[in-house]
Amino acid sequence: MAATTIPGKHVDIRMWTRPETVEEQAMRQLQNIAALPWTFKHVAVMPDVHYGKGATVGSVIAMRDAVSPAAVGVDIGCGMTAVRTSLDAADLPADLRRLRAELERAVPVGFGQHRATAFTDRDARDWDTFWRGFEDLTPAVKANSAKALHQMGTLGGGNHFIEICLDTAGHVWVMLHSGSRGIGNLLAQHHIEVARGLAHNESLPDPDLSVFLANTAEMKAYRHDLFWAQDYARRNRSVMLRLICDVLRKQFPQVTFEQPISAHHNYVAEETHFGEEVLVTRKGAIRAGRGDMGIIPGSMGTGSYIVRGLGNPDSFESASHGAGRRMSRNKARKQFTAEDLASQTAGVECRKDNGVVDEIPAAYKDIDEVIRNQEDLVEIVAKLKQVVCVKG
Repeated sequence: MAATTIPGKHVDIRMWTRPETVEEQAMRQLQNIAALPWTFKHVAVMPDVHYGKGATVGSVIAMRDAVSPAAVGVDIGCGMTAVRTSLDAADLPADLRRLRAELERAVPVGFGQHRATAFTDRDARDWDTFWRGFEDLTPAVKANSAKALHQMGTLGGGNHFIEICLDTAGHVWVMLHSGSRGIGNLLAQHHIEVARGLAHNESLPDPDLSVFLANTAEMKAYRHDLFWAQDYARRNRSVMLRLICDVLRKQFPQVTFEQPISAHHNYVAEETHFGEEVLVTRKGAIRAGRGDMGIIPGSMGTGSYIVRGLGNPDSFESASHGAGRRMSRNKARKQFTAEDLASQTAGVECRKDNGVVDEIPAAYKDIDEVIRNQEDLVEIVAKLKQVVCVKG
């Protein structure tokens, strides 16, 4: 669909969804973002848009000489990885419970962590250099070095997941969704509070949109910690993918894997748009430059998409990060039961208990409609449907 333009105080808002479908809280957030003097050109709003802390989930914000840590969110570097395997649907057993159990044993979920380090020299060659960078992070997180070490290669909870999927041709895919775990959250919370205390942010309409300004010590410190956390998130997914592939190799010795697709969807990047160098914050959005491969998941009982970016400049070369929630977690817990969850995830080997009712498919928007709304942002490469889903 063509984007709809809504006037804003400083810049306009361009939306790849019908404005009447956006809840009032989220629209108010978008207007606050559009009123910031540092916001560049316009605010790009993806079709999975919904209310979030600080900035709206599904928003793409370009700024000149400034960045808002809350516009990134507390799960710095959260994103997706997917890889197509050589397996076909016929290779999978009829009962997938053992496969799910093996995945859950290999990758700690929820608050779980590894007893020993999970990464090896198979994952990357520069682990020592990366971990030495921990010493240069803000002193506020120094007591968490052991936790950060043992959470590397773990899933977490909430909407994070590991899935075994089938595409429409019957090929088996691995897909996972996770971020920078506890260390990313601590770094984000620290810098959000620092930004709120700066004098130039005192008169903002929403203190959560406080920014760091270019050429300041606070901006330098945030950018350092931010990029380290984004690297942590990327490595975290890489280690998990290796652990998952090891599980598949044990059960299916003949399996091979294609080149993984990996993309952040809560992050900051230095990019050039409309002829200017800007800092682009994607919160619940993926980069969709021309030819960029991306992943747009649905919920734990619906389909997901592998996509290729079309490089639309009006979206700052971006697309949605998923289906997007249509109701809060609290509302979902009140409205649905474990029986509803079991019904809506029929045919998927996954948890079907009260602990994950807030992740029920009905709590999310229609992924097919979300994809249709961004036909000028991405093209479909493959449509996937999960047969195994691991949740924290």
